[in-house]
Amino acid sequence: MPSSFSRFLSTFSVYFHRRVLALLILGFSSGLPLMLVFSTLSFWLREAGVDRAAIGYFSWIALTYAFKWVWSPLVDRLSLPFLTNILGRRRSWMIVAQSCVVLAILGMSMSDPKVNLEHLALCALLLAFASSTQDIVIDAFRIESAPQEMQAALAAAYQVGYRGAMIVSTAGALTIAAAIAPGDSGYHLAAWQSAYAAMAAFMSIGIITTLCCKEPQVDTQQADEVEHQLRQRFSTNHSPKVAKILAWLYSASVLPFTDFFKRYGKSAILILLLISCYRISDIVMGIMANVFYVDMGFSKEEIAFLSKVYGLIMTLVGAGAGGLLIVKYGTLRILFLGALLVALTNLLFAWQAYIGYNVPFLTFAISMDNFSAGIATAAFIAYLSSLTSSGYSATQYALLSSIMLLFPKFIAGFSGVYVDNFGYINFFIAASLIGFPVLLLIHWVQKSQANQSD
Repeated sequence: MPSSFSRFLSTFSVYFHRRVLALLILGFSSGLPLMLVFSTLSFWLREAGVDRAAIGYFSWIALTYAFKWVWSPLVDRLSLPFLTNILGRRRSWMIVAQSCVVLAILGMSMSDPKVNLEHLALCALLLAFASSTQDIVIDAFRIESAPQEMQAALAAAYQVGYRGAMIVSTAGALTIAAAIAPGDSGYHLAAWQSAYAAMAAFMSIGIITTLCCKEPQVDTQQADEVEHQLRQRFSTNHSPKVAKILAWLYSASVLPFTDFFKRYGKSAILILLLISCYRISDIVMGIMANVFYVDMGFSKEEIAFLSKVYGLIMTLVGAGAGGLLIVKYGTLRILFLGALLVALTNLLFAWQAYIGYNVPFLTFAISMDNFSAGIATAAFIAYLSSLTSSGYSATQYALLSSIMLLFPKFIAGFSGVYVDNFGYINFFIAASLIGFPVLLLIHWVQKSQANQSD
């Protein structure tokens, strides 16, 4: 018994490693901005009297996250003048991205959607761009920070921090806004501006961590050799300067993608299709969630409490359960389970729309929704990580994580129009139904991988 307990303590001690703790905080820094251009912003806009169709279109700003693969090669291979010499390539990019996130959130906190909606949109667009850049470099930092045997702990810590930040930027922001204008259901601009200013202050946690953590040591010898060979090849038809630029662009932008298709062959298209559709049910529903709560008559305090307490607890329980299930049953089976649960839990919100204002049932619905999301997210990140190769992890992960948002975010932009025309009950049923074809895609991918291994 003492021996088993000692082994448990030894295994659990990895979560107190300095790198793991750093990724916990960097995960918080990465997760904080997302909801500020997503559901929290939708809540603000709805209270300000912005119509549902406009809120749906506003969500297209978050499509920026789906295109981060376009500039990920720059983050992966480009050194920043002055800062790189002081902090290193990864930390210099993190500091720049985090500073831009702070400026963008402060810009949003100084906006008034009733007077100048365009200013708020531009600041939100800057926030999405800076935030997605931060995601690219933190993912690269995570992959390069520790050996393979520590990657599971790093990913788990990152997700806990990320999810915790999402609670802070939703429930926390709502709590701050409600505290500044307590007992009044009317719209107060100062309350929302103060909430966003507080979110900007929270970003200092990530900046301090970036300055204190150690730059990872990365072996770029193979990539440098490939770039050198390309430079020699291009120099036969171009000047040395042009050849150098072309070689850098090709090695940074093309090779990571050709490597992926070379490894997976015909299955690559099927895998990409699965990635692009996996979160469609969750994302489409999420755009209208807070708008739905407002229209059902729930207060900011109620939503904040349910999200902060039940939402956070059930998300962490779901993520933990997902991790254990993956070890026992494999990634693809739990990927299937997560997709099924997410689609089914959307039906709970259709029932909520039918019965109207009911706090106990909303508590149950939010709890089940977050539990399902925890399992699905754990499985999805494990799956995405397994698809990358060691030589091109950062750019490939940026590509895959971008693809997962592109199609769902586009479809979600029409969610407000759909609700206006068909109502909330039909909307949540539709959001559930569009998640079921994902189950068929997972089956096809599993079958394709089995055929390749034979």
